[in-house]
Amino acid sequence: MKRPPARGDLSAAVVSALEEPPGTVSLPDHRAAAAADPYGDDLQLALALCYELHYRGFDAVPDTWEWDPELLRFRAALEHAFLGALQADAPAQDDPDVLLDGLLVEPDGGGVSHFLRDEGEYWQLREYAAQRSLYHLKEADPHLWVVPRLWGPAKAAMMAVEYDELGAGRAERVHARLFADLMADLGLDPAYGRYLGACARQMLAVNNLMSLFGLHRVHRGALVGHFAWVEVTSSPGSRRLAQAMERLEAGPAAVHFYSEHVEADAVHEQVVRHQVVKGLLREEPALAPDVAFGIAATGLLEDRLGERLLSAWRAGESSLFAPL
Repeated sequence: MKRPPARGDLSAAVVSALEEPPGTVSLPDHRAAAAADPYGDDLQLALALCYELHYRGFDAVPDTWEWDPELLRFRAALEHAFLGALQADAPAQDDPDVLLDGLLVEPDGGGVSHFLRDEGEYWQLREYAAQRSLYHLKEADPHLWVVPRLWGPAKAAMMAVEYDELGAGRAERVHARLFADLMADLGLDPAYGRYLGACARQMLAVNNLMSLFGLHRVHRGALVGHFAWVEVTSSPGSRRLAQAMERLEAGPAAVHFYSEHVEADAVHEQVVRHQVVKGLLREEPALAPDVAFGIAATGLLEDRLGERLLSAWRAGESSLFAPL
């Protein structure tokens, strides 16, 4: 994966550091992160660069950067700023069921999937796929970090869902592979991380949230909440996106990716709600507020991403930070 251009001092510091051997550079102290916009381009890209070292890394960057103490210190300052903003902005709630029930009632006016199904243009469909590629080309990976932190029915149910996400043992059916095929149908580059530098800050934040929760055991409840949000909302949205792909003649692989998620995620929704979430809370009932926070924080960032996409498209403008 190639390193994208920086978007400010924080991300420039990471890009520059990764050009040097681990242990040889100093990064900005916590005051720089505290002074930055926690949802801004610079902080979110800096955080994304740090997190990608835990996935597939970057070209010509030593793998030992992953656990470099100086980079981890800097990342912790970025995370503190981001997490503090989320805790201030996401509505407080102690009962995850109340939030999950609310997700079953779709708001009036529709969202991104409604827009793409009913009036979206082909170029907007391509932008949407490029943005979502940050997650879908690593689909299931951030959530797997929670598996060693679960026990009993919650662990077994989580693995059952993840087994499906990873193709049920068949490489050609891994959902990340299916999304790469979708991108090829749309004339996009399916290489992992290819559009990191092009994605809007709102998409970076959505993607970073999963890694933030996944890399910290203390946020295991929040990661389960995030996963529940994804699975509960996926099936109806996937149906509309499959219809958008068909209307715009995006290609068979593009249609198949979302059609696959309609039925699979309807099942996953029930498994996650009744076995993963409830199983976790039977073992650790004190985590209920954390699960609720994961749901609320995910909804907050997804809403902001939706607003960014729709406001740009309705104005006839690109939703991306940089053109495809």
